[in-house]
Amino acid sequence: MKMNRKSTGASCDIYTRITDRIVADLEQGVRPWMKPWSVANAQSRITRPLRHNGLPYSGMNVLLLWSESVARGFSSSIWMTFNQALELGGAVRKGETGSTVVFASRFTKSENDGQGNEVDREIPFLKAYSVFNVEQIDGLPERYHEQPVPVVDPVERIGQADRFFRNTGAVIRHGGGQAYYSPVTDHIQMPPFETFHDATGYVATLSHEATHWTAHPSRVGRDLSRYAKDKTERAREELIAELGSCFLCADLGIVPELEPRSDHASYLQSWLRVLSDDKRAIFQAAAHAQRAVSLLYDLQGAAETGIRAA
Repeated sequence: MKMNRKSTGASCDIYTRITDRIVADLEQGVRPWMKPWSVANAQSRITRPLRHNGLPYSGMNVLLLWSESVARGFSSSIWMTFNQALELGGAVRKGETGSTVVFASRFTKSENDGQGNEVDREIPFLKAYSVFNVEQIDGLPERYHEQPVPVVDPVERIGQADRFFRNTGAVIRHGGGQAYYSPVTDHIQMPPFETFHDATGYVATLSHEATHWTAHPSRVGRDLSRYAKDKTERAREELIAELGSCFLCADLGIVPELEPRSDHASYLQSWLRVLSDDKRAIFQAAAHAQRAVSLLYDLQGAAETGIRAA
């Protein structure tokens, strides 16, 4: 695929526009990825946004469509393009505006290697397109307007989450008053279960630490060597863990940590600095979080694929 400067510039603008939206929320002390759970009418289970064919969105698109749903008051989690609506016999209502999602790909550019040879170099790029919530579309088949499946019993949800983390094979130890992942000993440390306000709080915290756990070289291999010494690298990794936890909690039917942990307060300013300095940082964090969550699902085995989100 070939790409011109205009296309590359458009990609840069996408990064800037979306990052600026997230920065604006953070400047108000709001973590935008927590908005779906924070709104007053979020009484039902929060799920990942779904495509017209029922497949869930992943990575950055989860954040974008969650944000749009909250801002525009949509209760449905299903989205589709203008043409997909037409193919299903529906039509986007006049005056409705779409919501931005992104598609990441690569194009090949030929360059001189300095020795007179032409070499191909792959360059990543981002393309934006619009989707519409089914609540903006008339004439769709009735299945797109059916009420969501009732929320699973809380006890059953917790049991399902327990099985999920047990199936990862992670070493989880209990004791002390802090939750953390130790790269040195490759284990997750959790405070005793009874010290948490409720079972969902325990699972939400564990989902955060499990995202850190995936960084080990034998798993996805995120570099944590500078975590303890470099505030910027620590902020990036904590952002990945926050997003990974949100993705997992949505899949497992668990409410994430709505109240930031005490050690998160310092990250707010760090995240603002990281995002302001690097317009691709939130996209990279979402991609890393998605890879982390995908690995945790890959570890489930055939018996546990019913809750998998792609």
